[in-house]
Amino acid sequence: MAAPIILVGAGQASASCAGKLRALGYYGQLMIVGEEPAAPYQRPPLSKKYVSGELAVERLFIRPLSWYGEQQIELRLESRAVALDPIAHLLTLADGSQLPFAKLLLATGSTPRSLPPEIGGSLGNVFTIRNLADADAIAPALKPGAKLLVIGGGYIGLEAAAVAAQKGLTVTVIEMAERILQRVAAAPTSDFFRALHQSHGVTIRESTGLTELIGSDNRLTGARLKDGTIIPADIAIVGIGIIPNDGLARDAGLAVEGGILVDGQCRTSNPDIFAAGDCAIFAWHGARTRLESVQNAIDQGEHAAACLLGVAPDYDPKPWFWSDQYDVKLQIAGLNRGYDSTVLRPGKRPLSQSIWYFQGDRLIAIDAMNDALAYALGKKALEAGKSPDRAALADSQSDLKSVLA
Repeated sequence: MAAPIILVGAGQASASCAGKLRALGYYGQLMIVGEEPAAPYQRPPLSKKYVSGELAVERLFIRPLSWYGEQQIELRLESRAVALDPIAHLLTLADGSQLPFAKLLLATGSTPRSLPPEIGGSLGNVFTIRNLADADAIAPALKPGAKLLVIGGGYIGLEAAAVAAQKGLTVTVIEMAERILQRVAAAPTSDFFRALHQSHGVTIRESTGLTELIGSDNRLTGARLKDGTIIPADIAIVGIGIIPNDGLARDAGLAVEGGILVDGQCRTSNPDIFAAGDCAIFAWHGARTRLESVQNAIDQGEHAAACLLGVAPDYDPKPWFWSDQYDVKLQIAGLNRGYDSTVLRPGKRPLSQSIWYFQGDRLIAIDAMNDALAYALGKKALEAGKSPDRAALADSQSDLKSVLA
């Protein structure tokens, strides 16, 4: 019997790749190997509707469990891959078993950065949010009146802050950079979300460094800041970025550089081993790029399926992202890397606006807050390579369809 295609990592990229392989007519052996006990599930709702209790766990699953049996896809769950031999085509699991493969996809995802134990990162009630176990551990601690400290003003931290504030917790967000969302968004977007959180009673402290988390009997009681201030806290959520899970590839001698290096075919430095999702880094628009988004995991996972079966066009993503905070939906199209100016366009209703990013005269991205039309038209313009007139764009009375025509 021929060796199977093995997909390492039971997340969105693997689930998308598996589905696409079957849709493209591959009927050979197919296996998904994952560390967690759960079948592939959606991660974005974990920090939002799932941790708040609005979404049942059953609704997280990408496919019903029965689908894998129907598609003859073997799920090896609670199975951690510890070694990869590209020459012998063998994957070794933590229990010592070795799995032969014909081709293999590394969809190992990423791990949240954590605070080191020496500054209190291992205290009880200090959490990161990446998987079901994390969300299940956090949910019982989100009690009205409790004091939550969010460390890091990125999207994950702000989403958690919004959920907690709506549940009646006292929430403080500390951000070491000059402003929240500094790494991922322009100042007008930061200003919008700072004001939004403050209107819901959240304290935002920017340019604020953390010295240590403090506790008693291994339980968090507060945080000491660089200026000596102590903030009381019952719970801390750490959202300071993620690290691509490229260790398996590195130990196997594959090319790694801030992620697993792949070409336009999702192929690593070994022709029979591919990578997709958060762990993969590839050349895009002249720069090494690693996209941390569910949409990229879907698109790149499906692209990898076509490449596993033969040659496909080089991967050319059309990045888009989203974030839900309170009653605001942020939709992002494009990648604002390298922008040198922005245009703010007011929306037609309260808490509605869009930020348009330019590199020279070229439109490269848009942030749309509660403005689905601006997002849809901006995304269409980006995909068509069109760049609107800035003055007309900034005029909220102008017809956006005409401006982007």
